[in-house]
Amino acid sequence: NRRVSYLTREDEIFEKLKKGDPDGAEELVRLYYAEILRYCLFRLPDRSMAEDAVQETFLKVVKYFPAYRHRGKFRAFLYKVAANTCADLWRRSKHERLMEDYEGMGEMSCQEAGVGQAEEDMDFGKMVRELPKDLREIVYLRFAQDLKLREIGEVTGLPMRTVQTRLRTALAQIKARMEKEE
Repeated sequence: NRRVSYLTREDEIFEKLKKGDPDGAEELVRLYYAEILRYCLFRLPDRSMAEDAVQETFLKVVKYFPAYRHRGKFRAFLYKVAANTCADLWRRSKHERLMEDYEGMGEMSCQEAGVGQAEEDMDFGKMVRELPKDLREIVYLRFAQDLKLREIGEVTGLPMRTVQTRLRTALAQIKARMEKEE
C-alpha cells in the first residue's frame, strides 16, 4: 500500500520537475530525505558527512533529472546516486584525514556517539556489522531500507540471483551466530 502511494506521488513530482516547478524538488526531498539519510548514515562515519551526502545526492538528482528516463525504478536510481556520492565523500575525507594525520592535526572520529551507542544495544545490529561488507550492505538495504531484491541489484550493480544468494548467506551466518550464543 505504501509503495502505491510512492509511485503516484513520484509521478506527480516528476511532472512538476519536467515543467521546471521548484516545488517538485522540495517535494522529492521531503518524500525521500529521511530514507536516504538513514542509508548515508550507514555508509559514512559521521552524521555531518552523511547530511552532506544527502544534500549532494538530491542536488545531483535534480540537476540531472532532465536526462533521467522514468521506468518505475526511481527509488533504486536514487539509492545508486546516494551510494556513489557516499563513496566519493568517503574517498575525499580519507584523503583529507591522511593529510591531517601527516600534518599532525589528529584524526576524525569514525563513529557518531549517539548512533554508535544505540547500535551497540542491538544484538542483531552487532551481528550484521560483523558480516563482510558485501553481505552487510545487502542485509541493510533489504531490512533497514525495505528495498526489493531487484532494487538492491540495481543499487549494487549485482544480478538478482547474486543478491538472493548473498542475502541467504548473510542470514545463515547470523542464524549460526545466534545459535552459537544460545
